Amino acid sequence: MSPLAAIGWPVLDRVHVLGRFAISPHGVGIALGFLFGAWILSREGPRRGVSLEHVNSMVFWALVGAIVGARFFYVLAHYSEFHGIGDMLAIWRGGISLLGGIAGAVLVNVPIMRRHGYRFFQVMDGAVIGLAFGIAFGRIGDLIIGDHLGTPTSWPLAFVYKGGNLAAPYACAAGICRATLQGGREIVLTKGAAILTAPNGDVLARGVGVHQTALYDMISATLLFLVLYWLSRSPRRLGVLTLTFGAWYGAGRVVEDFLRVDKRFFGLTGSQWTGLTVSIVCLVTLIARAVRGRGASARGGGSHTPSRARGNALEAPPSDSTASSQS
Repeated sequence: MSPLAAIGWPVLDRVHVLGRFAISPHGVGIALGFLFGAWILSREGPRRGVSLEHVNSMVFWALVGAIVGARFFYVLAHYSEFHGIGDMLAIWRGGISLLGGIAGAVLVNVPIMRRHGYRFFQVMDGAVIGLAFGIAFGRIGDLIIGDHLGTPTSWPLAFVYKGGNLAAPYACAAGICRATLQGGREIVLTKGAAILTAPNGDVLARGVGVHQTALYDMISATLLFLVLYWLSRSPRRLGVLTLTFGAWYGAGRVVEDFLRVDKRFFGLTGSQWTGLTVSIVCLVTLIARAVRGRGASARGGGSHTPSRARGNALEAPPSDSTASSQS
């Protein structure tokens, strides 16, 4: 296939300002994604009975938990690559896990939700709308720096290297980028070609470029945001949005990571094991809820209405009047 049937751009790993001071587009993308997601939660939270003061508190602790969780889970998955505690704590050198950040942000806020008397899904149903948007926006930074590149391909969305220093594990010089992968495999990118070779030199895959899995994740998260926003406009049982997010995004990461060249454990990446677990749990819960709901409806002659007393509260559709009275 011709290189014209592909996409590509010169990557930009740092923006240098004021001499030696540099800004990472990756970090800027994450920060803006977090801010936009927090803003969405500040709108959705009060519509679900969560005070704006408590939303702001949870956003602050979510930031702390996300930083700690993102680094912790990355170090856990790449433990052999670090040389001491100082190296593990050097987060500014790169190396974070998105799913670890999400886990950290959620776990640190569970005690806060309980202390203020909020149900888990009451908070999270609003949070996942902002989370989906934040992930999609944050991936822009990954695209700018050329992060999360996958295996060689020649399909129309193949990413063609066009210059610049790619993110780790690549090392670039004289228009050629190389990365040594798990098991001794090597992937080489040039301007218009990508080759993955085995330790003995046999070619495992080749193409005009590689899969840009950050782009796929951005597309998936954008669609997920639109679905969650649409679902939130009508009354839904508490937890439907959160469980939909977990099922969709978890399954998406399982599929995407088959195209990546990350370290694997028993055949899957750490993100795949996490995503698979979360997706299965959320899907089973959604199905079980649907089956129980139909059974209850049949026993009640079709007139059964879920009630708060039984923990089956419906979310009221957001309205401007509700938002203004609660915020």
